[in-house]
Amino acid sequence: MSLLDKINPALSRRHFLIGASLTASGLLIGVRPSLAADAPPLPLQPNAFIRIPAEGKIALIIPSVEMGQGIYTAVAMLLAEELEVSLDQTVLEHAPADPEKYANPLLGDQITGGSLAVRAVYDQMRKAGAAARIMLVNAAASGWGVDPESCEARNGQVLHTATGRSASYGDLIGDAASQPVPQDVPLKPASSFAVIGKAVRRLDSPEKVNGTAKFGIDARPDGVSYAAIAICPHFNGKLKSVDDAPALAVKGVKQVVRTEEAVAVVADNTGAARKGLAALSIEWDAGPSASVSLADLEKRMDAAISGEALAHIKEGDVDKAEAEHGPVHEFIYRLPILTHTAMEPMNCTLDVRKDGCEVWVGTQVMGRTRQAVAEVTGLPVEKVVVHNHLLGGGFGRRLDVDGVILAAKIAKQVNGPVKVTWSREEDIRHDCYRYLNYSKVTATLGPDGMPVSWRHRVIGPSVMARWLPAFTRDGIDLDQMGGAETPYAIPNKYTDFARHEAPDGMLTGNWRGVGATRNIPPIEGGIDELAHIAGIDPLEYRRRLLGHKPRLLAALNLAAEKAGWTNAPPKGKGRGIALSEDFGSFSAMISEVSVDDDGAFKTERIICAVDCGQVINPDTVEAQIQSGIVYGLSAALYGRITVLNGAVVEGNFDDSPVLRIHETPKIEVHIVPSSETPGGIGEVGTPGVAPSLFNAIFAATGKRLRSLPIDQGGLRRV
Repeated sequence: MSLLDKINPALSRRHFLIGASLTASGLLIGVRPSLAADAPPLPLQPNAFIRIPAEGKIALIIPSVEMGQGIYTAVAMLLAEELEVSLDQTVLEHAPADPEKYANPLLGDQITGGSLAVRAVYDQMRKAGAAARIMLVNAAASGWGVDPESCEARNGQVLHTATGRSASYGDLIGDAASQPVPQDVPLKPASSFAVIGKAVRRLDSPEKVNGTAKFGIDARPDGVSYAAIAICPHFNGKLKSVDDAPALAVKGVKQVVRTEEAVAVVADNTGAARKGLAALSIEWDAGPSASVSLADLEKRMDAAISGEALAHIKEGDVDKAEAEHGPVHEFIYRLPILTHTAMEPMNCTLDVRKDGCEVWVGTQVMGRTRQAVAEVTGLPVEKVVVHNHLLGGGFGRRLDVDGVILAAKIAKQVNGPVKVTWSREEDIRHDCYRYLNYSKVTATLGPDGMPVSWRHRVIGPSVMARWLPAFTRDGIDLDQMGGAETPYAIPNKYTDFARHEAPDGMLTGNWRGVGATRNIPPIEGGIDELAHIAGIDPLEYRRRLLGHKPRLLAALNLAAEKAGWTNAPPKGKGRGIALSEDFGSFSAMISEVSVDDDGAFKTERIICAVDCGQVINPDTVEAQIQSGIVYGLSAALYGRITVLNGAVVEGNFDDSPVLRIHETPKIEVHIVPSSETPGGIGEVGTPGVAPSLFNAIFAATGKRLRSLPIDQGGLRRV
């Protein structure tokens, strides 16, 4: 069962209503003003996503934000497919902050995340393109006095083959504007796709290559000042005191701004701002969290393993199965605190005036950004204009607006626009972290070695209780439980959730792969451990348990074939499997590692087979799986945030490293052909990395790992 199937009925109804409004009434044409007889026709805007001018390229307004995942190209392909235009006939535009028009139909807000961008708009965008095409065809047919069925749209033109007549879309916009909006829009069958499913070069790549692409950090409105910031390092700490004089003595520094939790130095340029900030002696009030350490937090999590929990899924009778089929095998998996470390550090540029505010930022939550700025500034929300930009990585970090709120607090005290840019140290030490996540798995085996009971306790925070309460049910965070239900055919199952929050003031949030990255490691590690206990090959063990999951089984078989599973690896090498069924997609990952006699560890190869339903752009699928694997591998090898005296210790890539190019293994991506509804892809590559490495290391060394990051110094074979 997917996460979306578990959302409470009230939210599901809201999703339906929003989706309906954007695919039906959202296609209504606004009233067009009267024009002089010789005035050029206004562009045709049949809906919120398409604008067709009399001359020039067709504008496609993209409701999701582009953060490297290829969504701009994917949405453009959906629109172009049904509009019957080629991509080179179009130009892309960022959608403005307007949740009424551009809300994600499955999330009920203008949000890009959760691998829901394509899944949410697949039909919506196609219907938008098809409706516009039908209106243009009907306009041409009416003018020619022919049956619309005798006309066809092709490459931005309407053709009437019988008479040889043709008209460009630009020539038809005036007449099309008076056409009724079609209410029942037929869509093309997959067999007729000319754009969808084809390998297409990313439409945003040329500007990123030539340097003209504009990210949030590139915003430079006229008269902009630059702010460098220091945020209280302690959770819920406050600014106690600071003397402005040393910073104001630096050439180019204009002012020192204080907020409750931070100090900002505003200057003519970034260099002066940073120099002024470095000159300050800031005294912080650490507050009640000053004594908090990582060791304390880990002890609390360990205690929660045996504490109270809320039941989530019950199938069969686990207690009875455990009593009848002992012994009970128990495995505890411990995952660390993780930071996002997106390439582009947090930044936001604002111009706060008495009559309004402009915001330049890259964000995954356009509507929430506008609302947050309105609340800080006291302005009506309609007076806040958000200029969306490309994101230099999101990974869930820019689903939160804490950076925007702090920037707005500073900008209120500055005349004219000010760009607030976080240093890498502030970016890491004030993240919305993926908090500690523990799992306890217990299972019993039947006489044939196959599991007859499975119990999984998930221990961690409830991000959704804060971020999107509708994604909770009966006190259980449905995102935290994402992937927690094992896909394997085990007759007796029980999963529960022990909520355990981070210390007050430590923000926790969404991290690429969300619930699956927390739950796939204990599930796939646990299944591998059971296979070893039963003396059955891990591949065969999974196959026996997946007869009811044909799509997941097909992905597993393809990955095993491509990995050459039947050929035993040489001494010192091992292969490990991890499966994932989430985001509407099905993936199988096999990692191959080598460990020499001294314990030196290397990831040699990672193979991933994925069934993500109807593929929009196979190049993007491959790139996103590769990206997710690299992100997951970086976390598996190095990801760990530590806490001392109520503050995060790490601050840059020297003590919070990420994967380097020379460490990246060969990555193979294989797509299972499918005509099913599209699944998500941006997060699919990450969850299987750690567990497949766990299992590969065991195969190579006999050493079983259950915690991250991987201890690369203790892998001598046993």
